[in-house]
Amino acid sequence: MAKIGRKNEIIKAARHLFQTKDYDTTTMQNIMAYLDIAKGTIYHYFKSKEELLEAVIEDIAEENLVQMEGLFRELKGNALKKFETLLQKGNLSSEKLLEELHKPSNAAMHLRILMTVLRKQVPLYAALINQGCEEGLFKTEHPLECIEMILFSVQFLTDMGIHPWTSEELSRRIHAFPNLIESLLKARPGSFNFMLKLWGH
Repeated sequence: MAKIGRKNEIIKAARHLFQTKDYDTTTMQNIMAYLDIAKGTIYHYFKSKEELLEAVIEDIAEENLVQMEGLFRELKGNALKKFETLLQKGNLSSEKLLEELHKPSNAAMHLRILMTVLRKQVPLYAALINQGCEEGLFKTEHPLECIEMILFSVQFLTDMGIHPWTSEELSRRIHAFPNLIESLLKARPGSFNFMLKLWGH
């Protein structure tokens, strides 16, 4: 148990330093000094900074998944209503974590966290698409692939840390998403207009 506790302590410290000091400029020595531990201790658990980064990314993704799963269990209503709540609570663009990672020096870490977190969220949203098909709200034979296209497209194309759009460019994409998603899921026109409200449009 003590070993697990020390390993988690190192991961949490690295997570804090990677987010605030920048991943590229943070060294294993910085983490050792932050925790006041010996070189042998940190290298007992992680052979390199890259390996430690993978553990940090997994820690962030698992934390997000636990939060999303808790919310998912409490969702009420039809698939569209559940979609609205889950998208609102699971919008990664509003996460303080990603705001801190929008620095150019953290771009690689930012992208890897997004990819890992979204992959873990996919099954939850796929379950909602299946529910929507049963309710007659959607029609698709590829719920998993549909939600992958939706989640990754929406998240990556509206993340200003990836695409520094002008206000007009961002607005044009945001207004296109509801119609594109409705076409993909064969949903009634206007079904996903709630997304505009989530973005303040």
